[in-house]
Amino acid sequence: MAIEQPRMRQQFAAQAVIEELLRQQSRTPPRSGLAQFFGYSPLGADSLSWYLGAQGEIAVGAILDTMPPEWAVFHALPVGTKGTDIDHVLVGPGGVFTINTKHHKHKAVWVAGRTVMVSGQKQPYIRNSEFEAKRVTKMLTERMPQLASAQPVLALVSPKSLSIKKPPETVKVLTAGNLRRWLLARPEVMSADEVNELATAFDDPATWPPATIPPTENALEQFDALARDVRSAWVRSTLWKLVGIAAMTVAAVILGPPLITALFDAYINTVVQP
Repeated sequence: MAIEQPRMRQQFAAQAVIEELLRQQSRTPPRSGLAQFFGYSPLGADSLSWYLGAQGEIAVGAILDTMPPEWAVFHALPVGTKGTDIDHVLVGPGGVFTINTKHHKHKAVWVAGRTVMVSGQKQPYIRNSEFEAKRVTKMLTERMPQLASAQPVLALVSPKSLSIKKPPETVKVLTAGNLRRWLLARPEVMSADEVNELATAFDDPATWPPATIPPTENALEQFDALARDVRSAWVRSTLWKLVGIAAMTVAAVILGPPLITALFDAYINTVVQP
């Protein structure tokens, strides 16, 4: 008996990233009791970037899931044979949009044409966003050649600042907080029937490359548990830092006057007096 593949709408935001994160974490040695006590992070050295990426995709996914019902929203759609995916794809009256999510909390982002700099480091975000849109556009033209190309979008989560000196020609760059409003402001270019036809095609697993790695069971539950551990470790680490600061402050108050007097006396004895 054949096993029916899950529909693509069942993919949750950051699914591919979370599954890779969990694979990375499975190779990370567990923390000792002492490390847990002092608030060392449970994340391995190779896991942090995946964890932050998952947080970003989840944040954008939550925004997109509030779109009106005439919009179809898909998450973590596969586009390659090496486990690559498109973070989010939307089909609605305003067209088809591929959304590349990047989580750069407290970092300065600078954009000029095809150049994207994050804290002074050049990133290939425009090229990657264009590639994702082209893959979807190719599928669109095979099914509905009359439709316009998919619009690539780069959504930045929690940057310290976003400075766009020159907008890219093909990719819309904005912060996640402005994404929903921008999408809803797009002029209508697709009828309800066209939206439904495309949404049905996107929902079909046969439309997309088959998964090369079996899905992780209970991935979202495992991620939630890991996120709780990360938050708990951060709280413990912060408390220990505050304890250290308080201890140094008390020591300075208690030892400060005698220490200053001793240093002053030593200075007088060695420098001022003949």
